[in-house]
Amino acid sequence: MSTVKLAIVYYSTYGLNHRMAEVAAEAAKAAGAEVRLLRVAETAPADVVAGQDAWKAAAEKQADVPVATPADMEWANAYLFSTPTRFGGATSQMRAFIDTLGGLWFQGKLANKPVSAMTSAQNPHGGQEATILGLYTTFLHWGSIIVAPGYTDQSVFAAGGNPYGYSHTSGAELDDKARAAIAHQAKRLVEVAAKLA
Repeated sequence: MSTVKLAIVYYSTYGLNHRMAEVAAEAAKAAGAEVRLLRVAETAPADVVAGQDAWKAAAEKQADVPVATPADMEWANAYLFSTPTRFGGATSQMRAFIDTLGGLWFQGKLANKPVSAMTSAQNPHGGQEATILGLYTTFLHWGSIIVAPGYTDQSVFAAGGNPYGYSHTSGAELDDKARAAIAHQAKRLVEVAAKLA
């Protein structure tokens, strides 16, 4: 039985962060972790989602992915978050989920667990680093242990060189370089989590 129980918590409007989370889940499982792939609940009105074909299609494709709960966060001993960037920060859907975790935080149940984050934005300077660093500020409040990829593998350089966490420019293909960087980040997180466990 694995000592690492990883919750991969993501939000994805059009499917990109869902695909990123799936790549991370595959790599984490290959590294020996027990993984729960979880989406945060949609907070946009259903008619708004249904009114945009791409958003509706992505929502339908993700419908079978379990919705993240505080119980999942308590179960896990490591976390990987992935969310698009909205105005330089995490999406409101991701922030709404984080806001449900006050009880666990108060009990210290999020502390001492390794965590990492990924993001995407419309362009390379659209707030990608700010989004990840903003999430890390929250994780510092939890007392979690941030495990960024840093410059610990050539894949980080090859995929754009973000040492804080993988970030993807929307519209660009999720190619082999991107997948390698995501996989490295997930494996590094699992390795650190295993040492702490």
